[in-house]
Amino acid sequence: MRRNLKFEAIRTSLAILIALAIALILIFSVSSQPLEALKEFLYGPIDSVRHFGNVIELAIPLTFTGLAISIMFKAKQFNLGAEGGFFIGAIIAMIVAIQVTLPAGIHPTVAILLGGVAGAIVLCIPAILKVRWGATELVSSLMLNYIAFFIGMYLLNYHFRDPNAGAMYSYKFPKAANLMRLIPKTRVHFGLIIVIVMIILCYYFLYQTKWGYAIRVTGENKRFAEYSGINTAKIIILAQVIGGFIAGMGGATEVLGMYKRFSWQASPGYGWDGVIVAILARNNPALVPIGALFLAYLRVGADQMARSTDVQSEVVAIIQGVIIVLIVADSFLSKYKHKLIYKEAKQNMSIKGAK
Repeated sequence: MRRNLKFEAIRTSLAILIALAIALILIFSVSSQPLEALKEFLYGPIDSVRHFGNVIELAIPLTFTGLAISIMFKAKQFNLGAEGGFFIGAIIAMIVAIQVTLPAGIHPTVAILLGGVAGAIVLCIPAILKVRWGATELVSSLMLNYIAFFIGMYLLNYHFRDPNAGAMYSYKFPKAANLMRLIPKTRVHFGLIIVIVMIILCYYFLYQTKWGYAIRVTGENKRFAEYSGINTAKIIILAQVIGGFIAGMGGATEVLGMYKRFSWQASPGYGWDGVIVAILARNNPALVPIGALFLAYLRVGADQMARSTDVQSEVVAIIQGVIIVLIVADSFLSKYKHKLIYKEAKQNMSIKGAK
C-alpha cells in the first residue's frame, strides 16, 4: 500500500511538472511579454484577497463533482452523468427557492437536499440499465446529460423565466434561499463548509464502513466480491446513487451560493472537470480538495494572464490534457515502479535472511 501511494504521488507530481514545463515553453514561444504572463499565471491567483477568493469559489463545485466521480470510479462504474446530475440539482434548487417559502437557513438546506435527491435519480438510471439489461453506463450517462439539460431548460423557459429580466433568467431568489457569504470582499459562501463536511463523510464512508468496503472490493475485483457474498448489483447502483446525490448537492449549492437568480444558458461543465479532479486525486476523497484547488488555481491564473497579457487562457486546456494522458498511461514510469517492487522485495529477503 505504501509503495503504491509513493509511486502514484511521484507519478502525479511528475505529470504536473511536465505539463507546467510544456505550458512554460508555450508561453515563451507565443508571448511578447512572457515574464509578465508567467507572473500573472503563477502569482495572479494569490495577489489579492478577491483573486484568492475566486480560487476558493471555483474549487467548491469542482470538489463536489470530484467527490461524486471518485465514489463511482472507486466501484469501477464509469458513469459520466455528474454533469447532468449537477445541472438538474441546480434546477431543483431554483424551483424550491422560487416556489417554497421557508425561514433562512432551512430554505437553502431543503433546496440543497432536494437537489441531491434529483441528482441521485438522474445517475440511478444508468446504474439500473446496467444491472437490469447490461447497458454500459458510459454511453447511457453521456446521453442522459443532454436529457437532464433540456428538461432543465424547458422548466426554466416555460415555467420560471422572468419576463422582465431581458434574457432567459429565472425570477430572483428570495434572500432566505441564498447561502450566506463567509469572507468579506469575496463571493466565498457557506458552501465551503458544506463541501468540507462532504469530504469527511465520503472518506469515512469509503474507508470506515462496510458499504464503502463493498464498493472498493467490487471495483478492484467484481468476481471476488461476488464469491465473498457481496451483492454487486446493489453496490453498483449504490455507488452511482451516492455519486448522483453529491453531484446534485453541488449544483444546488453553486446556484444558491453564487447567484441571485438562475442564469445558466448552457451546462457549466463542472461534471467533466470532476473527472479531471478525480483522476488527480486517484479517486481518494481526502485528495479531491487538493486536486480541485490545483485546477481552480490554474484556471484563475490563466484568466488573469489572458486579461493582462497576450497569452490566451486556453493554455490550461493543454496542461489538463498532458496531465490526464500521463496519469492514465499505465506504462508511464512503469519501469520505476518495477524497481520499487524489486527493491522492497530484496529488502524483505535480507530481513528474513538475517533472522
